[in-house]
Amino acid sequence: MASETRLPLDTDLPPDGERRRDFLYVATGAFAAVGAAAFVWPMINQMNPSADVRAMASIDLDLASVEPGQAIKVSWRGKPVFARQLTPAEIQQANAVNVSTLRDPQTLAERTKPGSEKWLITLGVCTHLGCVPLGAGQGEVRGDFGGYFCPCHGSHYDTAARIRKGPAPKNLEVPQYAFKTPTSVTIG
Repeated sequence: MASETRLPLDTDLPPDGERRRDFLYVATGAFAAVGAAAFVWPMINQMNPSADVRAMASIDLDLASVEPGQAIKVSWRGKPVFARQLTPAEIQQANAVNVSTLRDPQTLAERTKPGSEKWLITLGVCTHLGCVPLGAGQGEVRGDFGGYFCPCHGSHYDTAARIRKGPAPKNLEVPQYAFKTPTSVTIG
């Protein structure tokens, strides 16, 4: 009678053989994960802001020298910021506008902080194509509505920096800010 050759089955393997195979799978997967993390981390880390950018994350402004009807222009995160002290007449003019007629309807109260309604702080970047509007400096053209005028394409903003005429789709943006004292504000 011929001898029968029999192939070993998985169940015929010693238990330590399974453990070795499992260890090799786990070790290979762990090695690949560590290698992938070591490769990916520098790419992710380079997207973090640099130290000079982090330093400009917020700025403090002293508004004590700004007279009613005047504005100052400062730079924050590489963009101009307008801080204007509105006169009582400018506040009245802004509050008299029927908000439902505006392209980007916002009241003056929605654009200022409670208790500091006379201070209007906005980014000085036209929402049309990013030009810097006029109206913050002494003697600059303020447009048809007494606020800001963008000389690039003719957008006119009112005293609350709301778009009233021209191609700009939105009001000048109001950044995050908080008053520390009645004339000291932190932007950012």
